[in-house]
Amino acid sequence: MALPGWIERAIERIGARGAELKLALRVTIAGVLAYAVTRFFNMPQGYWAVITAVVVMQASVGGSLKAAIERFSGTLAGAIYGGVIAALIPHGSATTLGLAIIVALFPLALLAAVKPAFRVAPITSLIMLLPPTGQAIGPLASAFDRVLEIMLGNIVGVAVAMFVLPARAHTLMTEAAARVVSLNAELVTVFIDELTAGPSGRSALQSIHPQIRSALKKAEAAAEEAARERRTHLTEAPDPEPLIRTLYRVRHDLVMIGRAASSPLPAPVLDRLGPSLTTLHQATRTLLLNLAEALRHRRKPPDQEVFRAALEAFTSDADALRADALFHQLSSKVFGQVFALGFAFEQFQKNLSDLLARTDDLASKTS
Repeated sequence: MALPGWIERAIERIGARGAELKLALRVTIAGVLAYAVTRFFNMPQGYWAVITAVVVMQASVGGSLKAAIERFSGTLAGAIYGGVIAALIPHGSATTLGLAIIVALFPLALLAAVKPAFRVAPITSLIMLLPPTGQAIGPLASAFDRVLEIMLGNIVGVAVAMFVLPARAHTLMTEAAARVVSLNAELVTVFIDELTAGPSGRSALQSIHPQIRSALKKAEAAAEEAARERRTHLTEAPDPEPLIRTLYRVRHDLVMIGRAASSPLPAPVLDRLGPSLTTLHQATRTLLLNLAEALRHRRKPPDQEVFRAALEAFTSDADALRADALFHQLSSKVFGQVFALGFAFEQFQKNLSDLLARTDDLASKTS
């Protein structure tokens, strides 16, 4: 029995959000588990552990570890300093409480401004002063409870991130990198179309470039989390920084190709370079799409011989054209355009080789 169309569409949309569903499940498990632990130990303000477990849960283990460290360090600084202020400065009246808040907030707010990792410190310091529970059990005891509860929430959050449908930062990074590479393939197609048919793809560029920038930012953020996983020995994957650096270099090469392709080639030039340019386009697109799949699945990179042969053929045709008398009858702009296009593709080939090598490193560490 076929399902109604709206149900099938809903299932497809849910299936396309697998990573988001896993994160939501981990957040839920972390919150429930933290609550169960606080009930088991009968902690008076156990809700802070539950809140912390939810707050530290990020898309990857490295991100959760970073959030847990920042949450704990900020809480520890705020609890100690706020507890000391609460113990030393009487705050029974509105005036004295206002003074205590000033003394408690300003130094920690300055610390959070300088080091964002401590951004929860001012909040924790205020909690030491404002809630009646802190006054009922004493400021130092309240500070101790707060640190203990936050620490418990951190432990639960990081444990769930590591063992419940764990999402390693390297995986998130390679998925974002694969997205960048596949968008680069679309970008090359737009550039070649502009060279052969005119600037009809400007609207497509307005859509592709923001997507590439967004994917690069995601890859860079995931690389930072992946580096943290490496430093804490949670993974043996290679250093992520070279991959991100190479992605940006390839991006720069494509910008150069785009500038060279900003206007169509004259008909006499296109007659000479059109066939090899079309072959180069097809080889480049195929290589980039296969490379994106290799990154996405952490497989060995594709062979680049077809692309290299296509580039050599285009370069040879361009050199022959530059030596032809016909070419010298064209404008200096066309001469510069052909030279810039060949130079940009040569630089692109070098950095693409480096990207293939980085992909091979990732596959070797996985296998």
